Amino acid sequence: MRLVVFGLTISSSWGNGHATLWRGLCAALARAGHHVTFFERDQDWYAETRDYREVPGGGLVLYRDWADVLPRARAALAEADAAMVTSYCPDGIAATDLVLQEARGLRLFYDLDTPVTLARLEAGETLAYVGPRGLRGFDLVLSYTGGLALEALRTRLGAERVAPLYGHVDPAVHRPVPPQPRYRADLSYLGTYAADRQAALETLLVEPARRLPRRRFVIGGAQYPADFPWTENIWFVRHLPPPEHPAFFAASRLTLNVTRAAMAAMGWCPSGRLFEAAACGTPILSDRWEGLEAFFAPGREILVAGTTEEAVAAIDREDAELGRIAAAARERVLAEHTAERRAAELLALLEQARRPARAGT
Repeated sequence: MRLVVFGLTISSSWGNGHATLWRGLCAALARAGHHVTFFERDQDWYAETRDYREVPGGGLVLYRDWADVLPRARAALAEADAAMVTSYCPDGIAATDLVLQEARGLRLFYDLDTPVTLARLEAGETLAYVGPRGLRGFDLVLSYTGGLALEALRTRLGAERVAPLYGHVDPAVHRPVPPQPRYRADLSYLGTYAADRQAALETLLVEPARRLPRRRFVIGGAQYPADFPWTENIWFVRHLPPPEHPAFFAASRLTLNVTRAAMAAMGWCPSGRLFEAAACGTPILSDRWEGLEAFFAPGREILVAGTTEEAVAAIDREDAELGRIAAAARERVLAEHTAERRAAELLALLEQARRPARAGT
C-alpha cells in the first residue's frame, strides 16, 4: 500500500504529540512492506528543533509554500492507494480540497485532537484544517479519541464513516533502560504545557510536592510559562527529544498522566505517554476519564487519582507494589497497544472502507 499524508509534523517532536505517533506508525507500516509519503510545511519553530529527517521505507516532503509543492502532491496522489489529511495540518483545507478532488485511492481524515477540534468549532473559531464542508466526502474519518467523539464527528462535521485509531508505542524505542540520575523523581510528568491541564497538574503534582517537601518531583516539556507555580522540590527539564523519554521514565518511581480537559470530558482518550511509560516499565498515576478501564485495569495495571490525597497515597505505595503494577501494564501494552497493532488496525479499517458503508458505521 502507498499512503500519502498531509499532516502537522513528523520531523520535530517539539511541543506536539503528533510526531512520535507518526514515527511509530510509519516504521510499523514500513516493516510490513508499505510506503508512506508525509507532506509537512517547513515551519521555523519545527525546523529549529528538527530531530527526524527520513521516513523509513517512505518519504518526507518539507515545503515552504503550498502552491510550490502542489505539483509534487498531485503526483504522489496519482500513485497512492490512500490519501490522508490530519488535524492541525496548516494547509489542511487546501489539502482536503486536493484529496477530495484528485485522489484515486481512499480519502481519509485523521483527527488526532477530536475533542479540541470540536470545542474550538463550538467556540466559533476558524480552523486551518476543517473548512465549511466539515468532513463530508471522506471515505473514512479516524479519531484518536473514541466514545462520544465519534458520534460528534458525524453530527457536527458530517463524517459518513468513523472509527477510532488510538495512540500506541514503538517498543523498539520505548523500553526499559538504565535510569539517568538527572531525571530521578518520586513523581514525574512529561508533557507540553496546556492551560486546560493546569488545574489537574496542580492537584496531582504541584500540591503533593508542597505536602511532601522531601520527595523529588520532575516536569519535562515545553512552553511552560514564567508564572508556573514551581516549588523548591520540583525540577524542570525543557523539552526532551523522543530518544530521551525512556531514560526519563526509567528514573521515575511513578509518572503522572494528565488529560486535556476537552478530551477528558469526552473520554476514551488514551495519551501516547500512557503507552510509552508502560512500555518503559514505569508505574503510572493517571487522572480519571471515561473509558480508561478499556486500556488499563485500575488498581492492577494503573493507579488513578482525582484528588491530592489520592496522589499522595499513590506516591507513598511500596516499591514492590508499584513494580507489580508496572510489570502488568507493560505486559498489557506489548500485547495490545504497539505500533504494529495500530498499523494492522489501520490496514483493516482501510479494507473495510473499500466496502459500501452501512448505517451507523
